[in-house]
Amino acid sequence: HSIAGLERAKIFQWGYAIEYDFAPPTQLKPSLETKAVERLYFAGQINGTSGYEEAGGQGLVAAVNAVRGLRGEPPVVLRRDQAYIGVMIDDLVTLGTNEPYRMFTSRAEHRLLLRADNADRRLTPLANELGLVDVATWSRLLAKESQIVELQRRLNALRDGQQTFAQLLARPDVTLEKLDEMDSRLRLSTFSPAAREQVEIEALYAGYLPRQRKMVERLRRTEGRGIPDDIDYAAVPSLRNEARNKFAEIRPATLGQAARIPGVTPADVAVLMIHLKHGGRLR
Repeated sequence: HSIAGLERAKIFQWGYAIEYDFAPPTQLKPSLETKAVERLYFAGQINGTSGYEEAGGQGLVAAVNAVRGLRGEPPVVLRRDQAYIGVMIDDLVTLGTNEPYRMFTSRAEHRLLLRADNADRRLTPLANELGLVDVATWSRLLAKESQIVELQRRLNALRDGQQTFAQLLARPDVTLEKLDEMDSRLRLSTFSPAAREQVEIEALYAGYLPRQRKMVERLRRTEGRGIPDDIDYAAVPSLRNEARNKFAEIRPATLGQAARIPGVTPADVAVLMIHLKHGGRLR
């Protein structure tokens, strides 16, 4: 009411909305560098995302790669099985978006591996390589990893009848505290709460994680095969016109990214892979 002209205004219903334009993210490389302008990086709502977390994740990746580009170093591209940021960026640059993009866990096909409890174990080693963590943070992770290995060793060494403690811990009704009561040699008090929590969670997922990791390794053999930036898709024989046009528009960086483009079939990817192999250009 303090605004001129609104002294007698009445609000019938409160509302909240954001409206903005964006640049189609399919114009970006997986590093978030624009394809049209070298060393120009886009991050955040300009790429069609909605939400502060999405913007922050892209900002981190774009900033890291901008610095690495200036240094002449290769870009950092997070994999879909490595981080939710990797899922988000791959979705954006491969599929594009017709509405504000939010990063839902359901978008990740490897979400058993992308858990909140193991985020430090997944990403701190990479952050350390990039110089993004301090010595204290890195030392804490190394200490935690050492404790996890030792605790798992003890669980595999101790038995109750025919079963190891590691096998018993896979039961939902068994905890480390119960096992410690059964055999004091476990010496549970010598381990940090963080290490104990991680071992318990890993034990509960023990029947599923190996299968998920095998699937990831199988996919990675094709996923990571690089496609040269300067490939002429018009020169690829036996490629359907739809796939040819989409490959030329998106210019996927890997065969895995090519396979996720809407409208592209496994046969299209196979034709492209054969063409690259025969030309000696499959990386």
